[in-house]
Amino acid sequence: MAFRRLQDCDVRGRRVLVREDLNVPLSFDYAQDDKTGEIADYARVDATLPTLRWLREHGARTIVLSHLGRPDGKPDPALSLRPVARALSDRLGIPVAFAADSVGEVAESAVAALHDGDVLLLENVRFHAGEERNDPAFARQLAKLGDLYVDDAFATAHRAHASTEGIAHLLPNAAGLLMQAELSALSRLTDRPGRPFVCVIGGAKIKDKIGMLERLSELVDAFCIGGGMANTLLAAEGVNVGTSLRDDDLEPARRILAAIEARRVALHLPSDAVVAPSFDAQDRAHVVPVDAVGDEMILDIGPATAQAYANAIEVAKTIVFNGPMGVYEKPAYRHGTQVVGDAIARATEAGATSVVGGGDAAAAAHLLGFASKMTYVSTGGGATLEFLEGKQLPGVAALED
Repeated sequence: MAFRRLQDCDVRGRRVLVREDLNVPLSFDYAQDDKTGEIADYARVDATLPTLRWLREHGARTIVLSHLGRPDGKPDPALSLRPVARALSDRLGIPVAFAADSVGEVAESAVAALHDGDVLLLENVRFHAGEERNDPAFARQLAKLGDLYVDDAFATAHRAHASTEGIAHLLPNAAGLLMQAELSALSRLTDRPGRPFVCVIGGAKIKDKIGMLERLSELVDAFCIGGGMANTLLAAEGVNVGTSLRDDDLEPARRILAAIEARRVALHLPSDAVVAPSFDAQDRAHVVPVDAVGDEMILDIGPATAQAYANAIEVAKTIVFNGPMGVYEKPAYRHGTQVVGDAIARATEAGATSVVGGGDAAAAAHLLGFASKMTYVSTGGGATLEFLEGKQLPGVAALED
């Protein structure tokens, strides 16, 4: 990948359109009939700060673009970015202006009022139907506001939308600091990774990650698999997994098993599991061998499995963690994820490269306290999966020279 870096651009006095991912979770006070929410998690806001600070320090007139939620191409007060403007102002320590539209007279007037070093956040680009359609006319309206386009939103790079792909063809462009960090970290997993290379992967369903599993089976030396994915693979091997979450169609799992065997990749599946009669029956959780699940639910890998996974992880030189081992949100079902996370942290401290693949994996890593001990925690969800599958990301391809 060859693209211009933000650091190579002269931005002083220029209007710089920056696409960020400010699709933050919001909480609402329904008792007060609250129409605008409060930010529940600032991780995505904080991820934008290095690029926005760099632009401010170098005298740019910064105009931030983002989406929030799925407003279906029309304004929705509950999905306004106004609370995010306040959060950016607090985090940057400066007033951050807000424009009540992302194009047209309102946006143009707000941009015209900027001085060097100022920061402006435009309203949710998905309030316009042309955004998700990647409408050329809407992309031109956005491009009219800037002299340079900077894409810093890796998490949206798998979508060919007007503010992520269309606009990049209309202005000189560059990759922001977060975009560069994401591509650098993920490229380490696909370009001559250190050996052994271990993939620790969980999540709900095989079908959601089949492309990534097939691609990684060409790259890794070992898989340690938990969550619903492990249940499906066990079922494909003839193990009774009771009422556990698993794919109904076992053919994709059989295909993955065959590919892993053909490539002589070590496959670690659970030998024991934490089970309970139901998701909410934490007080009845107990450990059984995987061939004794009966009619209960597997909700985490068992302690013997967790230790076996930790043993495989601790000798690795490259590790990707792409999904929890169980229902980590509940204390009774998070031990497996905690053990493998701590093992990844120890391997990283010993010199391994570790990448957390975004989405649920990142949420689990932050909740359980090992995110700060990883080499890199990706902000991407679907974009990370598609990158690891080897797919071309439209938002990245549009930046390439």
